[in-house]
Amino acid sequence: MNRREFSQLAVGAALAQTFLRGAASETAVPGDAFRFSVMLWTLEKQAPFERCLEIVAAAGYQGVELVGEFQKWSSEDTRRMMARIQSLGLIVDSMSGVRAGFSNPADTALFMTQLAAQVDAAKRLGCPQIILLSGKRVDGLTPEARQRTSIDNLKRAADLVSKENIQIVIEPIDALENPTIYLTTVAQGFEIVRQVGSQNVKVLYDFYHEQRGFGNLIEKLENNIDWVGLVHIADVPGRHEPGSGEIDYRNIYRQLAELKYSKFVAMEFYPTGDPVDALKKARIEAVQAAHSQTSLT
Repeated sequence: MNRREFSQLAVGAALAQTFLRGAASETAVPGDAFRFSVMLWTLEKQAPFERCLEIVAAAGYQGVELVGEFQKWSSEDTRRMMARIQSLGLIVDSMSGVRAGFSNPADTALFMTQLAAQVDAAKRLGCPQIILLSGKRVDGLTPEARQRTSIDNLKRAADLVSKENIQIVIEPIDALENPTIYLTTVAQGFEIVRQVGSQNVKVLYDFYHEQRGFGNLIEKLENNIDWVGLVHIADVPGRHEPGSGEIDYRNIYRQLAELKYSKFVAMEFYPTGDPVDALKKARIEAVQAAHSQTSLT
């Protein structure tokens, strides 16, 4: 980071609360408005953790998502980090960190143990949602057996998290990024959560992963909106900001608005320029697209 970029971030941190106060009027959407979050790992190469929080706040967002950073925090670290998050007007809206997958019968006990620990961490951080991955495909295990195991383990998981008013979202990952993973498409994810049959277990619809692997993004969104618990945003190729690649996010945001999606829209992209500017632009464009749809309905 050069001196100019450091100065910009310092100014952004000082003005974070001003940005936040102005965000509501600047991006108001009639009806159900989106809430915006950032998956923090996408900023970690540009700044330390606490400065990443300042970047997100300065860009006018409401939430941050974590991928296990909290697992290394002491009690004092947790107290200090949560105080900083709250002082910036942010919440931890979602978190991952369970390493065991839910599709391998040999990992069931480990999966449930790690999930219980994750639930405890979620309670400490005031986080209402946990992201889970399927884990690797297992040699000798049929697709039917993997799906049956996934459903059974997610039913167990639903019983656990429902007692704490926490939601699970399962995330498919495209095979280009992870050639060994079991769950690679939202179509299969929606089939699994329907069979689990719990409002505490839904799908994380990551448009970046789905475009890389399968495409047909909007039709799958329309047909399964009741089972979407979170959406992640990045463009293809390169995982950069919307508008940098082939996905027409304007149409996706319009469709989310038409479908009355009111959960978090989480940016998970590598900014190509100044991170505050890139994140703020992505947020405003999403709201403008949603506004254009609600104006028509």
